Amino acid sequence: MSHTIALVDDDRNILTSVSIALEAEGFKVRTYTDGAEALRGLTSQPVDLAVLDIKMPRMDGMELLQRLRKQSAIPVIFLTSKDDEIDELLGLRMGADDYIKKPFSQKLLIERIRTLIRRLEANAEGEGGVMGGETMIRGEMVLDPGRHICAWKGKAVDLTVTEFLLIKALAQRPGHVKNRDQLIDAAYGESIYVDDRTIDSHIKRLRKKFRDVDDDFAHIETLYGVGYRYRDD
Repeated sequence: MSHTIALVDDDRNILTSVSIALEAEGFKVRTYTDGAEALRGLTSQPVDLAVLDIKMPRMDGMELLQRLRKQSAIPVIFLTSKDDEIDELLGLRMGADDYIKKPFSQKLLIERIRTLIRRLEANAEGEGGVMGGETMIRGEMVLDPGRHICAWKGKAVDLTVTEFLLIKALAQRPGHVKNRDQLIDAAYGESIYVDDRTIDSHIKRLRKKFRDVDDDFAHIETLYGVGYRYRDD
């Protein structure tokens, strides 16, 4: 099955060269030159994954991501400036699944896209997970990988692919500590390198999403210098 990728960047050279590379790999590609145009297009014609430049006229990548997350949990990769770590962390906290620094290798971008799509499909099909594709119930939390649904006390918690895989990894063995390397493997796979701050940013956003539903949520615990664990009681 061919997957459709949205590329959003005000640099037409990047749009052209990356489109050619993706199409050569069998992907369908839609391109947009600014965030406002992309929001209209992605709302009317959803895609399987979006690659967003952060700095764009009219509507930048941050605002576009914020608006997209109100209606969709599609995987998102940010293209960010070489030295702008603030953009990277802010993007992850807002719900991006991954980021790549410019200038970037097209081969790396394609690898990251394939990894995200594999994670989404494997999560839905239950491949490689301890709980398979079955619904997981942990106290007040329900995780349904097949339908990418998370609920807390009967209320929906909208999670990105990365966030879903992280909470699933933690909840599989309540009370057991997962260090950051284990969580990176669970969320990104062994072939992708991300630093510890990336996982920390995703965990902060996970907590916020659960607390938006329940102010008293405190089931994701930090063990400083060790990692994280899910408390089920």
